[in-house]
Amino acid sequence: MANTINETAIKKLKLIITVVDRAKGEFYLDILSQFDVNFQMVTGGKGTATSEIIDMLGLNSEKAVILSVAREDKVAPIIKCLEDKFNTIRNGKGVTFAVPLSGVIGVNMYQFLSNNKLGRED
Repeated sequence: MANTINETAIKKLKLIITVVDRAKGEFYLDILSQFDVNFQMVTGGKGTATSEIIDMLGLNSEKAVILSVAREDKVAPIIKCLEDKFNTIRNGKGVTFAVPLSGVIGVNMYQFLSNNKLGRED
């Protein structure tokens, strides 16, 4: 009986926030979609450095802020993959972190956000 409970347990969801240069936004969206991330939203962002510092260091202050919802069990592999890409892609630096979602109202909404039609663990 215990195995049945574990097999049908609903996984918690987390919001993954990824900040990258705007030019690399589409690239990172494609990476995230490989992990069955069903909900993603991109918004523009701007760095906080002054224009003098940006010019001096040759930085780009135009950012893409990607908001993704994923099941808790997929977050660690997603962050590991993004970390690898941040370290290996030319001009591909970024920041990513995840925060727990405290609640989702409705079975259909949960199933959509978790990309799981049955609402159960794959």
